[in-house]
Amino acid sequence: MKPPVAGLYVVTAASRARSLEQSVAEAIAGGARVVQYRDKSSDAARRKLEAKALAALCREHGVAFIINDDIELAARVEADGVHVGQHDAAVAEARAALGEAAIVGASCYDDLDRAERALAAGADYLAFGSVYPSVTKPESKIAPLSIFAEARALTDKPLVAIGGINAGNIASVTAAGADCVAVIDAVFAADDIRAAAAELVRNGFAGQSDQEQ
Repeated sequence: MKPPVAGLYVVTAASRARSLEQSVAEAIAGGARVVQYRDKSSDAARRKLEAKALAALCREHGVAFIINDDIELAARVEADGVHVGQHDAAVAEARAALGEAAIVGASCYDDLDRAERALAAGADYLAFGSVYPSVTKPESKIAPLSIFAEARALTDKPLVAIGGINAGNIASVTAAGADCVAVIDAVFAADDIRAAAAELVRNGFAGQSDQEQ
């Protein structure tokens, strides 16, 4: 059974103060329910070691573990799935390589036509954004919050919001219809990662406990 894609979704970032595994453990303790390992470096050996450790950590806590872009790495570390974007492998390729049990997510940016194609190819969730200006990808187009209501008319699969989301605006994003909210700096740039994650959960998913997300 696939772990649910809902609640707080954290995308990894390096931290000078902590190991990556410790940072992710603190995010999970604060309420993160989905973890994506994102590392665009060419250090394949390190990426495999980190991904394997995070896969075990997420499995221990019942948290979905997703690899960004790299289908082969997802298979090697037995991740729950992979997230593909505009310049990454196609949804259909990921599905064929990882099988029906895997989670395959797709970046749809501000494009509902792309969302329809991803669904037809077998995507398990659709990600839209940036919903606010993003430090990580400042060149990204802004996807209006209304896109979540429009996308809901296409599917009952999880809708993920990403881009510029923080504790101050997350409530607007979930109110617009996002089932899941993806963040990087709002958690991993914080001095207290666990507290930052907990605040996002509290502000964005009121009425849900960490276990219910």
